[in-house]
Amino acid sequence: MLSERRLQVLRAIVQDYVGTEEPVGSKALTERHSLGVSPATVRNDMAALEDEGYIAQPHTSAGRIPTDKGYRLFVDKLAGVKPMTAPERRAIQNFLDGAVDLDDVVARTVRLLAQLTRQVAVVQYPSLTRSTVRHVELLSLAPARVMLVLITDTGRVEQRMVDCPAPFGEASLADLRARLNSRVAGRRFTDVPQLVEDLPEGFDMEDRGTVSTVLSTLLETLVEENEERLMIGGTANLTRFGHDFPLTIRPVLEALEEQVVLLKLLGEAKDSGMTVRIGHENAHEGLNSTSVVSVGYGSGGEAVAKLGVVGPTRMDYPGTMGAVRAVARYVGQILAES
Repeated sequence: MLSERRLQVLRAIVQDYVGTEEPVGSKALTERHSLGVSPATVRNDMAALEDEGYIAQPHTSAGRIPTDKGYRLFVDKLAGVKPMTAPERRAIQNFLDGAVDLDDVVARTVRLLAQLTRQVAVVQYPSLTRSTVRHVELLSLAPARVMLVLITDTGRVEQRMVDCPAPFGEASLADLRARLNSRVAGRRFTDVPQLVEDLPEGFDMEDRGTVSTVLSTLLETLVEENEERLMIGGTANLTRFGHDFPLTIRPVLEALEEQVVLLKLLGEAKDSGMTVRIGHENAHEGLNSTSVVSVGYGSGGEAVAKLGVVGPTRMDYPGTMGAVRAVARYVGQILAES
């Protein structure tokens, strides 16, 4: 275990390197920070930190920079989450409150996160499998054609056309709509198949085929496999950090184009707590020079998806973690109220 003083030295190195982009020397540390010891002692502490792999010497520079291991210790032990100021919180709330639908909420969240952190923002759409049904609407388009509209508790709206095996009157459609909503409104998607299993039996024989067709379409909508959607923004922010990437920014940009990679980066929504993956902790090789800060968001205290940012390992971790957490909290409130 590192001594408290060496932890303080590591914290000072991380803070200075993030702020100045320059390798940090012992003289600069003692001038900028109240470490309470001589430059010689700081040099000894830096040598020990280097021996243990927490800092490294780039090229022939006299200064040192944090390694992935050093950033990891900084995040785990030394970095508190920097709270947003009252004006920042109001600005977040005002910006997100103007959203008109779920697509707009996600688009605004991406834009806001990218602006606040000046990094790449990634927001996952709420997953259908973790949602509950708010309402099912059935609209007659023709005697044997119906539009099914599924509205979720997260504000997601799915529309499907249903070609019925026989004409279906307005009265029968209203009856099906009422019976269907009485069973599924407010229920988890995973519960719906059982809840509607015997529904066709309550209708006249000539209507049962149409009722079964509508229910089949509803159940297909609930279990769609291609439901995982993402929105990404602020990729241009990476160009500000060109020198933070060892050879080129290209592998990072290529990795960010792969949706499967991004979904893995964000992790499972059920792990709703703050996650920080640093450098080589990211399994995808193209992202070994980046860090990912992500957190779950949702309504009613349950995460339905994740959001986060991708940036260089030399990032302001306390500020980034604070921004990501604050935005997630406000998005969750909007979903709960929508």
